[in-house]
Amino acid sequence: MPAPVLVTGAAGFIGAAVCESLLQRGERVIGLDNLSPYYDPALKRARLERIAAAAGAASGAQGGGGWGFHAIDITDAKAVAELFARERPDRVIHLAAQAGVRHSIDNPTAYIQSNLVGFSAILEGCRHHGVAHLVYSSSSSVYGGNTNLPFSERQPVNHPVSLYAATKKANELMAHSYSHLYGLSATGLRFFTVYGPWGRPDMAPMLFAKAILAGEPIRVFNHGRMRRDFTYIDDVVEGVIRCLHKPATADPDFDAAAPDPATSWAPHRLFNIGNSQPVELLRFIAALERSLGREAIKTFLPLQPGDVEATAADTTLLEAWVGFRPFTPLEEGVERFAAWYRRHHG
Repeated sequence: MPAPVLVTGAAGFIGAAVCESLLQRGERVIGLDNLSPYYDPALKRARLERIAAAAGAASGAQGGGGWGFHAIDITDAKAVAELFARERPDRVIHLAAQAGVRHSIDNPTAYIQSNLVGFSAILEGCRHHGVAHLVYSSSSSVYGGNTNLPFSERQPVNHPVSLYAATKKANELMAHSYSHLYGLSATGLRFFTVYGPWGRPDMAPMLFAKAILAGEPIRVFNHGRMRRDFTYIDDVVEGVIRCLHKPATADPDFDAAAPDPATSWAPHRLFNIGNSQPVELLRFIAALERSLGREAIKTFLPLQPGDVEATAADTTLLEAWVGFRPFTPLEEGVERFAAWYRRHHG
C-alpha cells in the first residue's frame, strides 16, 4: 500500500478542500484536526462528511486512495509522534493553525501554542520519520507594514503588525532550520485572502453574506478603502498540490553574501499564492450584492489594529516553479460562493 499524505487542519476551510482534491486524484490521505471551537465545529464535521464521500467516490472509481481521520491536537506532541509512527506518511501538508489576525490581539496564547508549539511537533514528526516533503501554510500577513506592492518573496518580512503574522514568519524560520540541519525538504506557501464555498464563518465573505441576506448592517473597515488580493479556493488548492508534487530543493545559485529570502542553500522554498489582482473591499461587496440580489447596509469604520491597508501577490516564482498561477476572476469566484451560500444557508 502506498504511503499516505498527512493533511493537518483537515476539517478546516483549505484543508478540507485539499483533502477532497487529493482523494479525487487517487492519493491515500490521512487527516488530522482537533475540531477546535474557534468557530462552529458543526461546519467542520460537515466538511469531514464531504471528504468521506469524496473518498468513497474515488475508491469506487479508481480502486485506490483511501481516507482516515484522527481527532488530534497538534500541541499534543506525544499523540502527533504516535500518529507519524503508525501511519508513516511520506509527504505532509501542514495547514493546522490558530487562524485570524484580529483574534490574536485578544488571545495571544492560543497562537503561541498552536502555531509555534504545534508546528514544532509536526517538524519533529517529519524529521524522525523520513518525510520526503513538507508543505506548510504561511500567510500574506508576514509582509506586515511593507507598502511596496506587489509583495515578493524576495522582500524582507521583518515588520509584522500582528502576533498571527509573527507566528507565521516564525514558522518559516523554524522550517528553514530543519531543512538546513536535517535535510528536510520544506515549502512554505503564503496565502492571500482565500475565499469560496465552505469558507470560515469568521471571515468577511461569510459575515457579509449572512448579514446581507438577513437585512443587517455589515462592518466595513478602513471605510472600504482596503485593497485585498482575494484568491479563490480552487486556485489555492491547485497551487498547494502542485507544490506538493515538486519538493523543495537547494538553490545552486544561492549567494550567502547577498541572500535571497525566497530560496536557500538548504532545501527550503517560499511562494506566494495569490490572485495578483487586488481590489478594494467595496468592489468585493458590490460583487456580492449583485450575486445575492440585495444591497448591503454598510457601517463604515476605521482600520482595525493588526490590519494592513493593502495586499497584492507577485506569483512569478510560483509560476516558474510549478507552471501555475491563480486566475479565477473576482466576479466569477464571488458568484460561485454566493450560489453555494444560498444552497446551504438559505
